[in-house]
Amino acid sequence: MDNDLSLSDRAYEQLECMILFEELKGGAMYSEKQLAESLQMGRTPIREALQKLAWEQMVVIHPRRGIQIPEVSVESQLKLLEVRRPLEAECVRLAAQRATAEQKKAMEKLADGIIGCAENNDDSAFLNYLRDIHQLLVNSARNDYFIKAMRPLQGLSRRFWFLNREPDTVHPASLHAEIMRRVAMGDTIGAINASNSLIDYLVQQAKEKLER
Repeated sequence: MDNDLSLSDRAYEQLECMILFEELKGGAMYSEKQLAESLQMGRTPIREALQKLAWEQMVVIHPRRGIQIPEVSVESQLKLLEVRRPLEAECVRLAAQRATAEQKKAMEKLADGIIGCAENNDDSAFLNYLRDIHQLLVNSARNDYFIKAMRPLQGLSRRFWFLNREPDTVHPASLHAEIMRRVAMGDTIGAINASNSLIDYLVQQAKEKLER
């Protein structure tokens, strides 16, 4: 974890991990006090993290009742992927055009790293790489509105993947790596195609869940 993160950012990352890895169960209710004690933090950073997670629809805050972890559904995943597809394609297109030399080097490093953590079956590292990849893409696109538009979509679809992945299926790390490499090359068409391939993979996962 980055030591430069604020307490609320650390609380956000830890709470997201707890949701993704089902330490906090879908449908269950929790109190700020419970979460603060679990993370050994004060109520203020927990409250700030929960506000961010609520905006991303990862939690639902019920005044005077507590915090609920919403259930996920195939239908909602398919709907959000319809919106995520064109937004992410445009983001990678602009990133391929606008990324600096330093950002391109970082993309190559992230591409290698995410493949490595997938090979080692390191879910926590994979999650951290996903966060870094998404952040670098929107930074490289140089349009702050992508952060506001894409972050909830990425977070929710990420949660669906973690909750519904099968151990014997293809890991998406190579798809994320291909996006990074194409953007780093300045290959706009290749980056868009790679982005669409990732969304195709996520759509297929959702549809397979629906068929079970």
